[in-house]
Order: sequence, then C-alpha cells, then structure tokens
Amino acid sequence: MPYFTTSDDRRIYFEDTGEGQPLLCLAGLTRCSRDFSFLAPHVTDLRMIAMDYRGRGRSDYDPDFMNYNVPRESRDAIELLDHLGLAQVTVLGTSRGGLIAMALAATHPERLSGVILNDVGPVIEPVGIARIMDYLGRKPASRTHDQAARVLKEAMEPQFPGVPLDVWRKQAEIQYEATPDGLALRYDDALHKALLEQSATGAIPDMWLFYEALKDIPTGAIRGANSDILSAETLAEMHRRHPGLISAEVPDRGHAPFLDEAESLAIIRRILETS
Repeated sequence: MPYFTTSDDRRIYFEDTGEGQPLLCLAGLTRCSRDFSFLAPHVTDLRMIAMDYRGRGRSDYDPDFMNYNVPRESRDAIELLDHLGLAQVTVLGTSRGGLIAMALAATHPERLSGVILNDVGPVIEPVGIARIMDYLGRKPASRTHDQAARVLKEAMEPQFPGVPLDVWRKQAEIQYEATPDGLALRYDDALHKALLEQSATGAIPDMWLFYEALKDIPTGAIRGANSDILSAETLAEMHRRHPGLISAEVPDRGHAPFLDEAESLAIIRRILETS
C-alpha cells in the first residue's frame, strides 16, 4: 500500500491512480480517500490522487489530537505533493478538503493550478456545525452496512430526496468499517475533542482571508441545493469577492454532493480545462 511519512513522522496513506492531468482529491472532516469512489468512474482520463488525513482511514492516528487542524493537514498535503514530485495540481476539496484548499491558496498558491470547492465556503452555517458535532465521534448503532444504509437513507432523505438505498449502502461502506463487534468509525473519535478545543481557544482562522487568496487561481464551487453548510448567501458573497468564480447548484443534494452529478462534473471539467 502507498504511504509517505510526514515531517513529524506520521504515516499517511494515499492513492494515486490513472495518468494525465493531476487532480488532488481532499475529503471531508471524517472521511477518507474512499469518498471519491462515486467520482472515479468519470475521471479515468486523469491522474487522481486522494489521501487519508492523519487520524482518518488507513493513516496514522495522531497522539496529539490538536494536530487535527487545517494548517497541519494543509502541510501534509504539500508534503504528499513533494513526495510525488508534483509541482502543481488542481485540488478538489469536499467540505474540510475545501478549507484545506483555501489554506493552500494562502500559503502555497504556486502549487495550485485550480481549485474546486465541493459544498463549502468561508462561512460554515451554524445549523450544519451543530449537526456535525452531534454525530462526530459517535460510534454507529447499526451493526451491519445494510442496517446503516437504511439509517442513512432515512436521516438524509430531507437533503437527498429520492437517492436509492443501494447508493446509501455504498456510502455506508465508505463511512464505516465492518468488525466482529459491529460497525466502527474510519476515523479517530478524538476529532470531536479537537474541534471543541479549537473553537474554545479561537484557533480556527478567518477563512475569508484564505478564500481571497484564490482570486488569481481558477476556482469553481459546487453547492448542494439543500445544503446546511454552504448557504446561497455565502455563495453569492464568494462570487462578489472572486469575480472569476464559476459555480453550480446541484438539485436534490445537501451536504455534500456525491460528485457524480452532471452539474458537479461540468464544474470539475471547466476548472480542469482552464488549469
């Protein structure tokens, strides 16, 4: 399995498949490289690179949970590019991955040929934060992926109406690992402590400053029409501050679109074409 070792001695898992224009895929807060399996069949002409952040998926957990933060994870992403010998890539960031992409624009703009933000912006809506904090670090009650799929479908139906059960079955496999004792999280539950302490200490930066660093970088944004993370108002302000921004709203999707939707794929391709 492909791993690299960070400057602070953590082993980070990554996947590097295909040939062509490189696309670095950065997943959500609790997710991992598996999160882009819905997108993968649509980008077989690209070199698709995805990493598991520290404390997620197959990467090392960090004994210091305060290292689960955007600046450290941004540095890990740069160290992965260095490991692969890539001077520049287009970054596709879902949720947390989009925050990392904005941080990279502020600290290493020369490494970015383009950025696509999947259902995330500089402002995270409080209702979305509350939803995330409610489940973060909580072991699933379901014992099988079939059970978890039914729970996901019921819970997500308001944001994702009409999504078939087999899609949620695949999503359940992405999110949870099957063990003899039932399903387990694919991430360190200390992420919950990290977010609480970072919020309490004011360690979360003003993301508008990072977003504005994208002004000279081709940038696209995808918003789920039912998102509780990225509001229509925030997206409008993003357009005002970055006149070159292109965006699309995906109907019948919340946080976050799967990226196999026609609207999502169109934005991804347009940014790749200008990168």
